[in-house]
Amino acid sequence: MAEVKRQTAQRAAIEQVFNSEQRPLTVEDIVKLGRNYVHSLNQATVYRNLKVLLKDGWLRQIHHPAFGNLYEKAEIGHHHHFHCRICGRLFSLEVCTCSNIDQAPKGFITLGHDVFLFGSCPSCSR
Repeated sequence: MAEVKRQTAQRAAIEQVFNSEQRPLTVEDIVKLGRNYVHSLNQATVYRNLKVLLKDGWLRQIHHPAFGNLYEKAEIGHHHHFHCRICGRLFSLEVCTCSNIDQAPKGFITLGHDVFLFGSCPSCSR
């Protein structure tokens, strides 16, 4: 028998955060933004719901060298990220220029890649 997952106000708030932000988020980001919808949202609830949303394939987890684990909607597909070193936000890039490049040493098998560009975003560059 398939497991029935009930839609809670907390999960709906987390989903709304990802639908409105359209960028990778830390757990702290999700808690802060999610409290705009459910004031009592806490870190434990976010982690519990992230686990479900990852298992369901609605979200995917990425690992940033400075921020650690971040989460984003899985429907976006393969892409890379830009990290603004001034405001600290992470932005999704629409294209991958590395898709056909295999730079691994001889004998290694490449299964995937992640690229993070660093600099300043348009808001911080003014």
